[in-house]
Amino acid sequence: MNRLRTLGLGLPADIWVVQVGMFLNYLGWGSVMPFEVIYLHDARGFSLGVAGLIVGVITGLAVVAAPIAGPAIDRIGARATAACAGVALAVGYVGLAVAHTPRQALFAAVAAGLGNGALIPSQSALIASLVGPELRHRATALSRVSSNLGAAIGAAMGGVIAAYGLNGFIALYLANAVTYLLYVLVLVIAVRRDERPEPLAGGYRILARDRAFVRLALTNVGVIAVGWGIFTWIVPAYAHDELDISARLVGLLLFGNALTVVVAQIPVARLSEGRRRTTTMALGSLLFVVASLVVFAAAVLGSGLAFTAVLIASIAVGVGECFYTTGLMPLVADLAPAAVRGRYMGAIGLSWWLGLGLAPTLGAQLLSVSPAAAMLSAASVAFAAALSLLALEQELPAAIRLTPRPSG
Repeated sequence: MNRLRTLGLGLPADIWVVQVGMFLNYLGWGSVMPFEVIYLHDARGFSLGVAGLIVGVITGLAVVAAPIAGPAIDRIGARATAACAGVALAVGYVGLAVAHTPRQALFAAVAAGLGNGALIPSQSALIASLVGPELRHRATALSRVSSNLGAAIGAAMGGVIAAYGLNGFIALYLANAVTYLLYVLVLVIAVRRDERPEPLAGGYRILARDRAFVRLALTNVGVIAVGWGIFTWIVPAYAHDELDISARLVGLLLFGNALTVVVAQIPVARLSEGRRRTTTMALGSLLFVVASLVVFAAAVLGSGLAFTAVLIASIAVGVGECFYTTGLMPLVADLAPAAVRGRYMGAIGLSWWLGLGLAPTLGAQLLSVSPAAAMLSAASVAFAAALSLLALEQELPAAIRLTPRPSG
């Protein structure tokens, strides 16, 4: 492949090839994700507690695997680590497809969880290594479009196939495993570059001394908990139980969020060029504040208006995601010395999974006590995160404070 050849957005051709693999990957994952507990409980006959535990292992082990993946990325390369993660996920989902006992499903969940934790940081490090700093925000935006488009289509397809019962679920899980293997095939055949700089002594101690990165990682836990966790798990439950919105319309909320990202991500990335990264990211977090307050206010509206309000909130969250992610991974890549970029990505991946884990755990408890308190707490966390991002500006090196404006 001619490395000098570029396509739209000024990105090299191998970035576009990686997007094909990511689309396939998320197509399979999106078809399975909404039905994981349903499959294990209804189709396999496991108790709800056991089904929840098995699904929790997939997320819980991702928390452990993300920081472990960091040194692997730095030593063997992001492409190789992502390929290994894809194989582990394929093995895990094949195991879940054929598991007849909780123990078999638990072993499969371990493989899937380890792969899950390693995939996000290695994928981010790979994209950062394939383009220069001036194009990383565009490459990140393109990745968000391909992943959200794949997840949205996959969820729609999954609902149709899951209607066939056990055989439908097995087909979904096996198809998901195949998409991971196709992703690995794309990486192995089409991506020739796998950056492995000279090792740098210090490892994770370098990150611990980087005050700007530590602040960013801690802030990221709160932003992810609200924008991705609360609005993925808690708001649908709030909408269904408190606002009397039907399950079909709840699904439409999630689809609307994904479609918003597909439509808005690249224009938002272009709009951010030449502007302060922390301001762009803080704007994303402030949109989460507004969305949380809109959902809170929806409780006083009639059922028809309540759905409209929550749909507007879901769209606002999608736009907020676009602003936040435009700055996040490119900023992490620019903060990191090349030799420990994998560790930086592993640490930010850890903060991502922590946010995703805390949101349903704490949010569900608050929701059971006071639905209003759950949404007001989400708004407070997102507002505090926005203030933290604005304060981060002074800790960043001047050279990386702005999103680059590519020439040409």
